[in-house]
Amino acid sequence: MNEQPIGLAEGWMFPFPPSKPSKQMNPITLAYIGDAIYEVMVRQWILSQPNHRPHHMHREAISFVSAKAQARLLNKIQDQLSEEEADIVRQGRNAKSAVPKNADMNDYRQATALEALFGYLYIENKMDRLREIAGLLFEDQK
Repeated sequence: MNEQPIGLAEGWMFPFPPSKPSKQMNPITLAYIGDAIYEVMVRQWILSQPNHRPHHMHREAISFVSAKAQARLLNKIQDQLSEEEADIVRQGRNAKSAVPKNADMNDYRQATALEALFGYLYIENKMDRLREIAGLLFEDQK
């Protein structure tokens, strides 16, 4: 038997496809999974670099996962988004969520928007586009 588990046949990393289409999901839900996908992308990029000392990797990760960094990166790619992607970003930015005390509200909303975009692309199984955006985000890094 060469059958793949349910979900993997559709290109999912794990055999747990979403319970509903991305268009029916709250932008905060998209940001929830998008945060994890973004974190894995950052960590994989860090592993592609030559310095693997734990403290260095941690500092590098923080420089990309803060709300301020994510807002800056979203701004970098904003004009290269499709109309559909820009709509997801707008919904993510406008979604109601609690802003941490130590975060700038605008930066936090922009970070949520970027995470919603990553979540949307992942849920829609648009891995080529996800990789393309990752390349844009990291094109001028070390």
